[in-house]
Amino acid sequence: MSPLIVAGADDPRGAIRDRALALGFHAVGFCRAELGPEARARLTDFLARGQHGDMGWLAERTEQRSHPRSLWPEARSVIAVGLSYAPEGDPLETLARPERGNISVYARNRDYHDVAKGMLKHLAQFVATRFAAGVKVFVDTAPVMEKPLASHAGLGWQGKHTNLVSRAHGSWLFLGEIYTTLDIPPDPAHADRCGTCSKCLSACPTAAFPAPYRLDATRCISYLTIEHRGTIPAELMEGMGRQVFGCDICQDVCPWNRKSPLSADPELEARRELVNPALDWLAQLDEAEFERHFNGSPVRRAGFLGLRRNAAIAMGNSGQERLAPWLEKWTAAADEGVRTAARWALKKLHAAGNPPQAS
Repeated sequence: MSPLIVAGADDPRGAIRDRALALGFHAVGFCRAELGPEARARLTDFLARGQHGDMGWLAERTEQRSHPRSLWPEARSVIAVGLSYAPEGDPLETLARPERGNISVYARNRDYHDVAKGMLKHLAQFVATRFAAGVKVFVDTAPVMEKPLASHAGLGWQGKHTNLVSRAHGSWLFLGEIYTTLDIPPDPAHADRCGTCSKCLSACPTAAFPAPYRLDATRCISYLTIEHRGTIPAELMEGMGRQVFGCDICQDVCPWNRKSPLSADPELEARRELVNPALDWLAQLDEAEFERHFNGSPVRRAGFLGLRRNAAIAMGNSGQERLAPWLEKWTAAADEGVRTAARWALKKLHAAGNPPQAS
């Protein structure tokens, strides 16, 4: 028994797992506070190729990111949890409505960081109190390699699209971790069950996967619509379709997601207005309205100008000539990203509306 466990305390694995599930988490596992050379090598290669784009924070504190004990030397174990946000129905059905944009499933309600972190703090307090252990809580806000740790803890495996995939919940899982001084026997790592399937790779409209298990974020629609600031390369705009914030294509086509149970957390149920907003409604938003409508939503991360730029590209891909006046107005925008997107979109709309005459 670890000296950190108080005398007479019960087995920590079962008690922690039961408490996590009672709090509303859908998956929980345990691993050592360490990562093997494969995870570090993948991170090093990803950064060396510049495939992280504008996400400079990924290149910072790489030692702590790839060595959990470098972040917190006292850590002995990691408690990894998953919170399902599986959607109702096919999240890409909205793409059949050309007058509307599409928002990624994870961003259709409250910011999951707030929801998951609150739950994780309750679990951490339980661990600290019951087992006299030190704890630190992380939900995508620190140099922590969440997906490799979740895989080591048996929650699932990293699929060919690099997302974590669970047999029970597919890839619709928000991840969180508790680093703890408690010495907990680890769960076995999950085996890779992608097999010969490569649907996620071939479905990506911007060719963001140079090889299985490798992502070039600079070509990823999620990165382009959320993290990237400024001008988007013209050769990627058509492939972005009408995605105005994030993208679920590689997840939606994954067979493991076809039978994922619906999320039971009411705070993660989609708000109707955030599923597939009308493009003309997005066009009418000013900055104050943007803040009001997206307060508490992950969509705020794109920023007002980022969302307008994304909406302009979606308008160009919509085939809706009635949206042209908005684009004409934005061709003179002060922001280069908006201006460039609007000019590309207007040209595409006009070309679609006036096809060449047969000779």
